[in-house]
Amino acid sequence: MKRWFGKSLKRKLSMLLLFAILLPLVLTGVASYQIAISLTEEKAKQAGMNTLRQIADKLEFIIQDAENMSLFLIGQRDIQAYLDDEQEDVVRFTLNVGFLTNLAFSKKYISNITITHDKGKPPLSNTTVLKSGLPEVLKANEQAYRSSTRWWSPLYENQTTEGLKRVVSLVRPVRSINNFKPLGTVSISVDEAEISRYLTGAGWEKTGFVLLLDQNNRVLSSGRQEWLNQTVSDIFPGFGELEGDSGMLNYGTGKEQTTILYHTVPSLQWKLVGFIPTQIYTAQSGYVLMVTALAVGLGLLLAAGLVLYFVQWVTKPLTRLTQNMKDINPDEPIPHFEVRSTDEVGLLLRSYNKLSDRIQRLKEQVQKNEAMKKEADIQALQAQINPHFLYNTLSSIHWIALMNKDKQIAEMVGALSDFLRFSLNKGEEFCPVQQEVAHAQNYVYIQAIRFPGQFEVEFYIDPAMMQLPMLKLLLQPLIENSIIHGIQKKQGKGNVYVHGELAGTLGMKFIVEDTGIGIEPARLREIRRSLTVHEGASRGKGTKFSYGLRNVHQRLQLHYGHESGLVIESEPGKGTAISFIIPLTEETT
Repeated sequence: MKRWFGKSLKRKLSMLLLFAILLPLVLTGVASYQIAISLTEEKAKQAGMNTLRQIADKLEFIIQDAENMSLFLIGQRDIQAYLDDEQEDVVRFTLNVGFLTNLAFSKKYISNITITHDKGKPPLSNTTVLKSGLPEVLKANEQAYRSSTRWWSPLYENQTTEGLKRVVSLVRPVRSINNFKPLGTVSISVDEAEISRYLTGAGWEKTGFVLLLDQNNRVLSSGRQEWLNQTVSDIFPGFGELEGDSGMLNYGTGKEQTTILYHTVPSLQWKLVGFIPTQIYTAQSGYVLMVTALAVGLGLLLAAGLVLYFVQWVTKPLTRLTQNMKDINPDEPIPHFEVRSTDEVGLLLRSYNKLSDRIQRLKEQVQKNEAMKKEADIQALQAQINPHFLYNTLSSIHWIALMNKDKQIAEMVGALSDFLRFSLNKGEEFCPVQQEVAHAQNYVYIQAIRFPGQFEVEFYIDPAMMQLPMLKLLLQPLIENSIIHGIQKKQGKGNVYVHGELAGTLGMKFIVEDTGIGIEPARLREIRRSLTVHEGASRGKGTKFSYGLRNVHQRLQLHYGHESGLVIESEPGKGTAISFIIPLTEETT
């Protein structure tokens, strides 16, 4: 018997494959029948718990964003000046209201931002609140509010010019940054309708629902408005205690039995509670059992026939393929093989021939990309003022200005000198984030002297990323684009904000945002298309159009891949935001 198998590859393959396929199929069918119900139920619960965690992450982001926003507002210079000034200043009031309106507009979940003054000056708010429920809530919870530097209210109602709003508010005192005396109170109201949209749009089971409960088990948000501000035990009598940060329990009996999953939002101890009717995964289990049995039965029949059929066709072409491939020289290009069949082996040969062509194209592409990378870097350096003799001359001018006690000229020449030093940088392509930011700040300083009072640039860079390496000469062209094409074309003073943060596993994210004139949709589409224009094609008409953006975009893609290019978002009349992500690699970390 052993000798009979040893003389034929076809016999060995047939018997071994039949045994290897049929035995697992039978075992799989039996095991599937036994565990289908429990497995389906467990998956339904696990999927539900994952959904709750995703909703909790979104709510946690809203909470942290609102708290960070409140800290920003407390320390904001114009707001501090308005609250600290005993006399009313209509211009400053209007400026602050406009600032709060723009800030609230950028956050969809924000219903209202209100800053009240302890001495009765008109409150600052982005909307007109006709009747606020917050004073009653603060009075009812005065002890908890007064004992905390940041306090989240229960659900209450505001009557505004936009209609009735159910909100949950973050309330914290505002103190003077100079002498720490109380000035007023800031409240940031989160729209319950937006939270409800997260709950109803999370992909939960159609016959189930999700509730958001506060620390006292009162309903903060729900798809059913009549449940709001009620305790969960009033809605569902006999509702059990939710112990721990997350878990599950059963509610009801028989056909009305429901699985309850819950997960805690860490920062405020709010609980997300999801209800899944037991009938859902019971019906799914029956469907899984039916499909499994049918699949196993068909598999048994098809496996036997297909194994015997394909083994007959595979063995002979494989022998020819082995003879052709064993003499291939790995140091030479992969030769093409003659294809005579249309079965799997024929497809394998065709794929092998395509692979040879693909490898050759990749070699050519790598060479081309390297050439494009060098050319892009040269263009970036040439776009700067880079002659060494000019740098040396500026150094001399700097010392002459110092000797003549002309401090402004000395500082401007010094900034320009540092700007040139970084541009030269001994031909290095990369630099620490800190050095890139300093280079951009030198440019801003020079432009601020040239165009006094026209703009203000603020940098918000995560200190944890300051020493990480990045491709140089990326931020300055984007800031220049914001100043020239956004700020200088609008009436009045504008702002440019440069953000840098660690975006988890994605890498380092940079955003250059301005409050300029924005970009019309048609022009924005044209700019986006120009970023992807092939380098050879960009030599023709319109080559100067968005050159700085295209240069930065191409350098990002050449060094970090196509996922790292520029992302441009703009709204006419409100400003433009340009962002990019630099992935973290072993070299950057």
